[in-house]
Amino acid sequence: MMNRSRAFAALLVVLGVSAPADTGFTAPKTLLSMTTGSVTSQPIGHYEFCRQHREECSVKSKPGALPRLTPHGWDVVREINLSVNSSITPVTDADAYGRKEVWAYPVDVGDCEDFVLLKREKMMKAGFSPADLLITVVRKPDGEGHAVLTLRSAQGDFVLDNLVNDVKLWTETPYTYLKRQASFDTGRWVTIENRTTDVMVGALD
Repeated sequence: MMNRSRAFAALLVVLGVSAPADTGFTAPKTLLSMTTGSVTSQPIGHYEFCRQHREECSVKSKPGALPRLTPHGWDVVREINLSVNSSITPVTDADAYGRKEVWAYPVDVGDCEDFVLLKREKMMKAGFSPADLLITVVRKPDGEGHAVLTLRSAQGDFVLDNLVNDVKLWTETPYTYLKRQASFDTGRWVTIENRTTDVMVGALD
């Protein structure tokens, strides 16, 4: 799948959303990016989503240089985050589907995972690689489980969140980061090691 990864990288440059990564961002990597660990459990909602969308959960990628976002790329990221937040009304899965945990592409209503799926889809259509768009499970300060979209870049890991319209560096959010999709396999999940506590997160586990 290396050719596919290279093709995504080339497309990013052509579309103007990223530039070569070796352009000199010198802040410590530990402050910019999440440190991932071993393969861990896949959330049940994502497992069921993958049964219906197998092609989206079978993308393999090999390690490579992260894309460096251009000013135009940042505009695309912010516009997608804002447009999805504005167009989808947040509701629980119980209210939307009559079930406790459903991950699906929303039309006009959805919960946090649905926001993430739609943003990820729009970002890929804009030219971003699935290896750099990772569904991420976090814990909010009140202890409730939540899902956000992590955008990996040479400038760091940034978070697209349905609760706020600003796209922020992950360390600037109030969350405890638990696990996320693996960058090397869209159907696998890995732990996040540089988090603050170990917790269980209900249906998102």
